[in-house]
Amino acid sequence: MSLPFDLRGKRVWVAGHRGMVGQALVRRLATEGCELVTVGHHALDLRRQAETEGWLAQARPQVVFVAAARVGGILANDSRPAEFLYDNLAIEANVIHGAWTVGVEKLLFLGSSCIYPKLAPQPMPEAALLTGPLEPTNEWYAIAKIAGIKLCQAYRKQYGADFISAQPTNLYGPGDNFDLQSSHVLPALVAKAHRAKVEGAASLPVWGSGRPLREFLHVDDLADACVHLMTHDSSPVPTNVGTGDELSIRALAELVCEVVGFRGDLVFDASKPDGTPRKLVDTTRLRGLGWAPRVGLREGLAGAYAWYREHVAAAG
Repeated sequence: MSLPFDLRGKRVWVAGHRGMVGQALVRRLATEGCELVTVGHHALDLRRQAETEGWLAQARPQVVFVAAARVGGILANDSRPAEFLYDNLAIEANVIHGAWTVGVEKLLFLGSSCIYPKLAPQPMPEAALLTGPLEPTNEWYAIAKIAGIKLCQAYRKQYGADFISAQPTNLYGPGDNFDLQSSHVLPALVAKAHRAKVEGAASLPVWGSGRPLREFLHVDDLADACVHLMTHDSSPVPTNVGTGDELSIRALAELVCEVVGFRGDLVFDASKPDGTPRKLVDTTRLRGLGWAPRVGLREGLAGAYAWYREHVAAAG
């Protein structure tokens, strides 16, 4: 297929359009002159093959972004492994196979940087995939995402399908999940810092030692990168999407407290798991395709906190 791939006039399905990533993709695609096709989970259970293929046959999208997934932080991954493995395997298998059966022109599958080995070289290049053991606390989700990447590669190899994949680093932004039982570290810290501030608490508990290093990408930057890849890439290589910058969990907690306005102490609970010690993705390939992030972490955090206050805290 010739590049750049033109989205104008195409019927584009964002699978998972109500999630944080899906919402960002819908916002970004509004400027591309395409026809957006969406369906809610109440009307279509993507874990059901017959339902998914039937809907695809009726809707006939030409382009698909696979943002639908069961996601969560360390606690959710570690305590609900069957859900994270089965649900994600079912969703991606049904959508990718269904897209092929109806002749979708191009598909982008969203993986995750957790696909890489726990002790992968840093920054993690795409070539590090399947070179070592995974981080145990999220291996179920990682295995499902690896399967999705390989499924795209398999349909490309066997049928010539123009199916590509992207691996974002840790995401945050409007529409995030702030539930402390299932959220990732950044929204969890925002929610806890806000509560501590409102309650006048003297300290804020933080999981782990605070030493692990993490990279954070604003969801609007991810959406922009996905559109860029859809229009400028046609390769079996699963492309990393990140900022190239990292900071410790301690530094992140301090920045969150600064943005939120909580002035108490941080108390680290070393009995809780740290997860992977360092997780920085190598974005050489994506930058070579002409894309770079725009949203700085402080600016993005301020926007995420404003969204949290308006949509979560205000609702009780």
